[in-house]
Amino acid sequence: METPDNAAGHTGDATEHDAAEPTGIAAMDWTAASADPQYRAAVVDLLGALAYGELAAFERLAEDAKLAPSVGDKAELAKMASAEFHHFERLRDRLAAIEVDPTAAMEPFAQPLDDWHRQTAPSDWLEGLVKAYVGDSIAQDFYREVAARLDSDTRALVIGVLNDTGHGDFAVEKVRAAIEADPRVGGRLALWARRLMGEALSQAQRVVAERDALSTMLVGGVAGGFDLAAVGEMFTRITKAHTKRMAALGLAA
Repeated sequence: METPDNAAGHTGDATEHDAAEPTGIAAMDWTAASADPQYRAAVVDLLGALAYGELAAFERLAEDAKLAPSVGDKAELAKMASAEFHHFERLRDRLAAIEVDPTAAMEPFAQPLDDWHRQTAPSDWLEGLVKAYVGDSIAQDFYREVAARLDSDTRALVIGVLNDTGHGDFAVEKVRAAIEADPRVGGRLALWARRLMGEALSQAQRVVAERDALSTMLVGGVAGGFDLAAVGEMFTRITKAHTKRMAALGLAA
């Protein structure tokens, strides 16, 4: 799920990064890049994590629709859930095309993501909207950063499944309207969003730490990967994007 602020954030530092002439693996297609077994393993992990994330997003949006205050809101969330499931199908099909069992690729990420959703279960409609806008977008920011280092075929797929489902604009409109109607709501939602930020970053670090191929790629063990300084810069950009999203919602970061 792309949000307006994801898109805006990529007109600055990230765009300059993305616009640089591709080198190393980023200049290769999948056939050439996958000759490196460590890189192949990292991509399988990445696609597995992203696929399960999209499947979980579909399930969550369907659940959130039950909390929607109007029939129109239910219909909007149902449409977004359908888009998330289509993204999942693309990732599942890609894993199958490179001769990987999609279920096996997703399995290592099911428990951590399920834990994250249990730990951050919203108590009402507005908390659900903020969770989707803030929590999911942190993950999307991470995937966009990683995508810049992927082979051209995998990069195109990852960017494609991060396309906007409309949830960002929808969440901003509904949350800002609620705060305008009752300013006290803003304080509660700001605390909730800060908790989501902390939980999301902790969960991401846990997942990466447990997957050797993925963590090696991120810190530069695979040609074209990030070095440690670049990882720090990446998380700084993700934090800045979060601050922008909070402002869009009318909340203090």
